[in-house]
Amino acid sequence: MRTIEHWIGGGATRAGSTRTAPVWNPATGEQQAEVLLAEPVDVDLAVSTAAKAFESWSQTSLTKRTNVLFAFRELVARHARELAEIIADEHGKVVSDALGEVQRGLEVVEFACGIPHLLKGDYSDQVSTGVDVFSFREPLGVVAGITPFNFPVMVPMWMHPVAIACGNAFVLKPSERDPSASLLVAKLWAEAGLPEGVFTVLNGDKTAVDALLDHPDVAAVSFVGSTPIARYIHQRASANGKRVQALGGAKNHAVVLPDADLDFASDHLVAAAMGSAGERCMAISAAVAVGTGADQLVDAVAAKAKAVRVGPGRDEASEMGPVVTAAARDRITGYVDSGERQGARVAVDGRGLVVPGHEDGFFVGPTVLDHVTPSMEVYRDEIFGPVLSVVRADDVDEAIALINANPYGNGTAIFTGSGEAARRFQRGVKVGMIGINVPIPVPMAYYSFGGWKDSLFGQSHVHGPEGIAFYTRAKVVTSRWPRVDHPIAASYHFPTTT
Repeated sequence: MRTIEHWIGGGATRAGSTRTAPVWNPATGEQQAEVLLAEPVDVDLAVSTAAKAFESWSQTSLTKRTNVLFAFRELVARHARELAEIIADEHGKVVSDALGEVQRGLEVVEFACGIPHLLKGDYSDQVSTGVDVFSFREPLGVVAGITPFNFPVMVPMWMHPVAIACGNAFVLKPSERDPSASLLVAKLWAEAGLPEGVFTVLNGDKTAVDALLDHPDVAAVSFVGSTPIARYIHQRASANGKRVQALGGAKNHAVVLPDADLDFASDHLVAAAMGSAGERCMAISAAVAVGTGADQLVDAVAAKAKAVRVGPGRDEASEMGPVVTAAARDRITGYVDSGERQGARVAVDGRGLVVPGHEDGFFVGPTVLDHVTPSMEVYRDEIFGPVLSVVRADDVDEAIALINANPYGNGTAIFTGSGEAARRFQRGVKVGMIGINVPIPVPMAYYSFGGWKDSLFGQSHVHGPEGIAFYTRAKVVTSRWPRVDHPIAASYHFPTTT
């Protein structure tokens, strides 16, 4: 059995770990590896190694840092297919989808390549007689990223390229469900010329997470995952005096108005709900059918959901792969059972799907539930699977009220041909990321990603301008260089400008 190790101090290591967890192939249902689970002693080693590396990396010139970033960008692009295949084997998503994930991660690396411009400070000359003021930003030290299984390359790349470009040392705790991609990324960083210890991969479970949250030498923590864990991460890390950005779960709605192009809207709804087997924090999980066209929308969505080609991620004919574990499969089908018991109509049933040749795989077929109400569990909870719930609303204002009543505020979308309705929607919804005829409005790397309400704990979104601010802190210097032959008298009153 292959053992997936940590990456500490520039190389793979078992460190002091003795516990392991299984890593499955979701398409076959077979265990393909085991991953080491870090103990507190391993966390101490990782952080102390990173702290030592930070001392020199933080003093490295912007030019040298940028050279490493550019080299890393080229290496990731060169190994994109390899990374995508690793993702397909451990997560289950199809290779084409995984390649898209790698590309979106690369965009953040490209953003970070501009770090000399992004770290420029301000300067004000002669604010008072002979006095100048200027500001600059410094890195924090050792920062940690705790990332989910659903985007094992992209989500960590929302964090570590920006943090490292800013001069920090980064400790990544990836999901133990699909850890191998992070080890390849670590090797690419090393090949790009990043000094040993600046990037660390520490595999583990709650034991490792808690040790990172409590460690006095970890200055900041970035997290993406479920809302209960995001809340826990934020509370515990904040109590220990750390900066925290913790992105939680979602219940993303897509509103379809009667004037929307039915074929266009239904195509994009199905793709947004079923892509990556629904295991996306930006997946559309609730469609709000507005007005008299609801039945036609459900019919169109159902027909297209039934046509989705489900199979192993390595099969180029597959449009949707399995979910990540057997437990995830059972949880998802349990929600469909619950929705049916509570009165929803199962328009498309993905329960019990068997893929020929992969009978033991963790497959759930595309599922569409109609006549869902806000009181049902299938609407209230984040399912994280290929399940689209259709709710009804009389007009756009009722749809906005429905979205705003939901505790999550990650992403939302509207399909319409009306600019007036779209503008009313974008101004009215209490959601962080909004799509107009775009179902998955993930912003480009030079904007920041993040939601509102129970989808975000802490005030900082990831990557983009807010990522730069999160991984640095500002210094403001007020300076005066008086002439030796013109002494300036000290004053006991509060300083003012003259």
